[in-house]
Amino acid sequence: MAKENIIISLGGSLVAPNEIDTAFLKVFKKSIMKNLNSKRFFIFVGGGKICRNYQKAMLEFGADNTERDVIGIDVSRLNARVVKQVFNEAAFLEVVTNPTKKVNTKKDVVVAAGWKPGWSTDYCAVTLAKNMGIKTIVNLTNIDYVYDKDPKKFKNAKAFKEINWRDFRKIVGNKWSPGLSMPFDPRASKDAEILKIKVVLINGHHLDRFENFLNNKPFMGTTIQ
Repeated sequence: MAKENIIISLGGSLVAPNEIDTAFLKVFKKSIMKNLNSKRFFIFVGGGKICRNYQKAMLEFGADNTERDVIGIDVSRLNARVVKQVFNEAAFLEVVTNPTKKVNTKKDVVVAAGWKPGWSTDYCAVTLAKNMGIKTIVNLTNIDYVYDKDPKKFKNAKAFKEINWRDFRKIVGNKWSPGLSMPFDPRASKDAEILKIKVVLINGHHLDRFENFLNNKPFMGTTIQ
């Protein structure tokens, strides 16, 4: 029986909130390894908070969007190298950086990172999904649900367990810029809608929810489709 291919967009702030969170990565590895009998995982690693700190400093010294994006890609690739090391021999030997090419490997874990300016890791994930015929992306992030507005600023923010792409795109808008912090990149969302890709947003601090999703059990999070 063929294994199900799943793409994970792993938030950089889960990997390195301030320093590398090795405790999180050990638990994340266990969650992945116990599901390799039936699934293959393509893990895109973001830049996260550290990336945004670098980009903020670059902006202060006159960097344009391309220059800020390049440093974000560098951070994404550093984070991805750590994640690849976590899986060691179980992972494909290279960090994938070009999502427009098919990945030919028998390995069940493939780690990927940022590609080039103008492409967020979410956008890269959707592009690889298109090229590999993958229909599910799990976005592991640091929020519980998609909300209609920022729950940190608005106590009456509405959480969604399910939302369609049209309504989701009304929330996130259409523009992307380097370091943008959104549940899912607006441009990636547009392509995901066209390609009929399902994106499942889950709080990565609670990996039991992620495992429940993988095992077709009720889980806490948002399904966008």
